[in-house]
Amino acid sequence: MKFKRVLLKLSGEILRGQSPNSHDEQVLERLAQEVKRVADLGIEILIVVGGGNIFRHSTHANEKMDRVTADYMGMMATIINGLALQDIFESLGLKTRVMSAIEAHKVVEPFIRRRAIRHSEKGRVVILTAGTGNPYFTTDSAAVLRASELKCDVVLKGTKVDAIYSADPKKDPQAKKYDKLTYQQVIDQKLEVMDLTAFTLAQGNSIPILVFDILKPGNLVKAASGEQIGTWVS
Repeated sequence: MKFKRVLLKLSGEILRGQSPNSHDEQVLERLAQEVKRVADLGIEILIVVGGGNIFRHSTHANEKMDRVTADYMGMMATIINGLALQDIFESLGLKTRVMSAIEAHKVVEPFIRRRAIRHSEKGRVVILTAGTGNPYFTTDSAAVLRASELKCDVVLKGTKVDAIYSADPKKDPQAKKYDKLTYQQVIDQKLEVMDLTAFTLAQGNSIPILVFDILKPGNLVKAASGEQIGTWVS
């Protein structure tokens, strides 16, 4: 077993799946089953979830909407997703805590670093919402920040593709698949898997990132167990 504590980054789009609604129940159920398998292996797992399935500034907001307002709306969307994950996780018997970087104490706990670590040590799945709590930062950046704060061994970036490619493999059949990359290669080649701030933060704190296809059954367990899948960035 390679990792003791991992941080999984889930986008809102993953939770939507093929559903026309905000959540695909089949995707949620399968994710919950795989997270349980990871937890049953004794691997501590924390999750940072996005909110793009509910609100995305570029598609839902007109040009006059204030960016800060839009970002806070997105943060609240991540809390909704966190509660959805908590519900499905606990239906399978997983002990779960949802923590938020913005205050919403009637429904979720505030993010407190030492408390999050304690929850994780007790075997609880910790779902981290509201990004960093600040506008202008993506949930990708929040994932790397939390991984750094909470001493995680790796950021597992769950995507719809099986690795990082030199171009979109759906549009370019000649796109090159990468098994390993350095942070600097990702930055220099402008490989848009996570935003530049996230990769820079990962580089500065020596947090490795594994990009993999989370929709393929069994892949999350393989990633958390340190098997060679996807693209390893370090």
